[in-house]
Amino acid sequence: MKTHDLESSSNSPLLPPPPPPPHHRRRYLLILLPLATILTFIAVLCRTPTSSLTVSTPISRGPVAGVSEKSTSQLLASSTAYPWTNNMLAFQRTAFHFQPQKNWMNDPNGPLFYKGWYHLFYQYNPDNAIWGNITWGHAVSKDLINWLHLPIAMEPDRWYDINGVWSGSATLLHDGRLVMLYTGSTHTSVQVQNLAHPADPTDPLLIHWVKSDAHNPVIVPPKGINFKDFRDPTTAWYNSELGLWYLAIGSKNDSADHAGTAFVYSTRDFVHYELVPGLLRFVVGTGMWECLDFYPIHIEEAVGLDTSVRPGKSVRHVMKVSLDNDKHDYYAIGRYFQENNSWVPDDPELDVGIGLRVDYGKYYASKTFYDQDKGRRVLWGWTGETDSERADLLKGWASIQTIPRTVLFDTKTGKNLLLWPVEEVNSLRFSSKNFSSLQLTAGSVKPLQIAGAATQLDITAEFEIDGSSLEAAIEADVGYNCSTSGGAAGRSALGPFGLLVLADSDRTEQTAVYFYVARGTDGLLKTYFCHDELRSSKANDIVKRIYGSTVPVLDGEILSVRILVDHSIVESFAQGGRTCITSRVYPTAAIDGAAKLFLFNNATDATITAKSLTVWKMGPALMRPFDM
Repeated sequence: MKTHDLESSSNSPLLPPPPPPPHHRRRYLLILLPLATILTFIAVLCRTPTSSLTVSTPISRGPVAGVSEKSTSQLLASSTAYPWTNNMLAFQRTAFHFQPQKNWMNDPNGPLFYKGWYHLFYQYNPDNAIWGNITWGHAVSKDLINWLHLPIAMEPDRWYDINGVWSGSATLLHDGRLVMLYTGSTHTSVQVQNLAHPADPTDPLLIHWVKSDAHNPVIVPPKGINFKDFRDPTTAWYNSELGLWYLAIGSKNDSADHAGTAFVYSTRDFVHYELVPGLLRFVVGTGMWECLDFYPIHIEEAVGLDTSVRPGKSVRHVMKVSLDNDKHDYYAIGRYFQENNSWVPDDPELDVGIGLRVDYGKYYASKTFYDQDKGRRVLWGWTGETDSERADLLKGWASIQTIPRTVLFDTKTGKNLLLWPVEEVNSLRFSSKNFSSLQLTAGSVKPLQIAGAATQLDITAEFEIDGSSLEAAIEADVGYNCSTSGGAAGRSALGPFGLLVLADSDRTEQTAVYFYVARGTDGLLKTYFCHDELRSSKANDIVKRIYGSTVPVLDGEILSVRILVDHSIVESFAQGGRTCITSRVYPTAAIDGAAKLFLFNNATDATITAKSLTVWKMGPALMRPFDM
């Protein structure tokens, strides 16, 4: 089957003829813009007093267009808008996390290292701070931390992507050539896969891109798949024996079991494709698989692997999906059998979409790439806003990318990944204060005296529970759940305890990052790691949650956490990155010099010792337009 040949493909639906010329695009987009968004924008332009505005539930744009919901604003229902001041809104802009100079951003796309530069492409609306008119933004870096903004890489200007240049992946060929496959939403909202390549491959900045008009779309939805359920091609991998490249695309079936699925296509030239028989994987009940990622991982050595490394004794494959159903990223580790196009999880109870999550907080659409310069695999992830779209319009931007993370197999547990901030972020540390052996009696809170505002921090801490407290805690606590068990205010024999970040001096605002240790009916201890945002802000037009899950703690290990604080984002990594949580928070009082840092122990029967704690102040990253 030649999936680019739309008229002759028996496995592919026929696409309608091309629409009128692309200069009509803006008119179409205006028609599609939700009425609630238009009214909100008009209110902003008219400078309606903040205190009198009421935010209505916005019309959902993403699912109507055929992609995941792009805002949590629909969860806010109708609420009186909080009177945000310019100072509060200005505080929310981060200092060392990647974000464009203005407007909306979502999924990271096509990250790669090319001719001495790291490249990040991303979903971007050049016109507004809400989702729509999706193009590919582009930035480059020498170190993954300091970024130069480049011109837009690709715009929705062809019939096959007029409704959006959506997510995609880069593949470096063995001869050094670079190809980019991305999903385009056509003039009738059919999701197709398109090919693009650099206009000048010798340009290390890859400023100009050429779409393959003679061949696009190169892949269209296969028979039996809904036109709006076929997107986000992966980086391709190579089989040298067959001389074929393979790539996967996420989807779901239309049957009652709502199984998420992964199709695989083969190609020799990235123009002509064959649908490989069977499914790489499907999991009943998981729904649409977005932003599929598929890559090998070494299970014995702490090294990254090129995407084309074949399965072997010391190599497993990670399958990661972004679930449209619940807007979270899940992964599983298993074995890839290319001979019959299948992937099988090592642990069926931890299958894709029902087991481990990449991050237990506000985190979605993640994408890895192999960094051949440093021999590592690096993960990008998008964290959207949890405030109102009205507030985003006022501040003029929405969404950021998390700090890039290295990806390794946890050889100690043998079951999970270790995700950790790239080493380059350490270059932003400019001063530190060390604490040791700080004892926290049950029910206590201890302020940590650090110079200046606690708004840009890198914190590492190790905690130990008093041994007698562990022995005395014999009552089983079988019902604990981070999201439903009271958060940091809940109390039990062995927790919660940890740190309060972005807190004001009276702790009327605080974001709690904490551990909770529970004893099961079998007498064994289980450790939970959580974020509590419920008191993170006095504002009412914000979605506030308690996030978290269990974290493996092996015999002889002490509890450890690393926390990156950057104005409106808190990223935490427990036990070396076994469990990660990202929160977006919007303090109104705990901003600038009023932001403080505390230790707390809300256990009822345990003394907790912070054995070691280091707080680094973080400088800003350099982010500016590239001087053309």
